[in-house]
Amino acid sequence: MSADGLSDELAGVLKGIQRLARRSVWAGLAAPRLRGAQAELLRVVVERPGIGVSAAAKELYLAANSVSTLVNQLVRAGLLRRETDPCDGRAVMLHPTPACRERLRDIDARRGALFRDRIATLTPEDRAALAAALPALRRLAESLRTTGEAP
Repeated sequence: MSADGLSDELAGVLKGIQRLARRSVWAGLAAPRLRGAQAELLRVVVERPGIGVSAAAKELYLAANSVSTLVNQLVRAGLLRRETDPCDGRAVMLHPTPACRERLRDIDARRGALFRDRIATLTPEDRAALAAALPALRRLAESLRTTGEAP
């Protein structure tokens, strides 16, 4: 298969897997449902408590005003807490709330169970093929991550 054919097929399969997994995971969660960008922002804040809006925007490859809008939504939902940056009174630091951590734990547990259940239905050969592909997929993910970074 050519690089073009592989890239098109891989992108389509990954998009489909993500969409189907998201639907399955979100189906059983308590409302309100998070949008993809909201969940991504929550993950960034959990990984880097105290991150500012600009740094989060850079990490997510979003405009700062878009992240600011997401922050406002997530603060109202009780999932993020804003704190004034002691070094710059105009800036804020973002922190996850206990509800945020609980929500992400629930999502991760559901996603993990979904994939464990689905992978268990595959043949041993298919599971071995997926395991063999993981190192290449990790390198691809790292390559995509560094593509958007400034030199």
